[in-house]
Amino acid sequence: MAEPPRDRLFDMPRDMIVDFVFDEQVARVFPDMIRRSVPGYESILTLLGLFAQEYAQANTNLYDLGCSTGAATLALRRRISQPGCRIYAIDNSTSMVEVCRANLQHHAATTPVEVVCADIQQVGIENASLVVLNFTLQFIAPGERSRFLRKIYAGLNPGGVLVLSEKILLEDPLGQRFEEDLHLAFKKANGYSELEISQKRSALEKILIPETPAQHRQRLQQAGFQQVYRWFQALNFISFAAIK
Repeated sequence: MAEPPRDRLFDMPRDMIVDFVFDEQVARVFPDMIRRSVPGYESILTLLGLFAQEYAQANTNLYDLGCSTGAATLALRRRISQPGCRIYAIDNSTSMVEVCRANLQHHAATTPVEVVCADIQQVGIENASLVVLNFTLQFIAPGERSRFLRKIYAGLNPGGVLVLSEKILLEDPLGQRFEEDLHLAFKKANGYSELEISQKRSALEKILIPETPAQHRQRLQQAGFQQVYRWFQALNFISFAAIK
């Protein structure tokens, strides 16, 4: 299989840095971008398949909210063994949805997938056994996150699971600096220049709003989830499993 196109979107100086947009250019290089930017991303994808294997209930729906190019959807689809399941892969970027549909066509599986271009905050969640928010909530305005999680909780069946992966902040300034320095080293080790890192940071700073693990845990519990487990962390990237 051919290697994904290399992310070079920020390798030339720009006179003006505008807010990051998930457009056609980003969709084309997104697999390379996220692999080189998010430590542990590929491990999370692999383990999402185990969530589908263990928690997908027969005749229920699974949701990949903010599906981008469909990597998490594919990870779920490969490991579902229960009959009558359907996956809804939803993203508000037309470019991402087009790439997602193309990627799914290259991987045959029995579980049907419905790819939808829509605002994930506006879609209904119903009869769900597994919902995935893989680095998605961080792009929703903080004031809207609680309502959104309550809607997901209401749409999950008893025993259903929400997997929430996010970039985080630490309450300890020294710990935050430690994580930031290691994340910077991670991106440099993956071939990003200081110019690329700086320009992308400027493009993202107003739309990607991270929070502390404690804030995430409290919001999940307030939404109704009583079992909340931190099951994965790599540097300043974390994933929770919240069980209804």
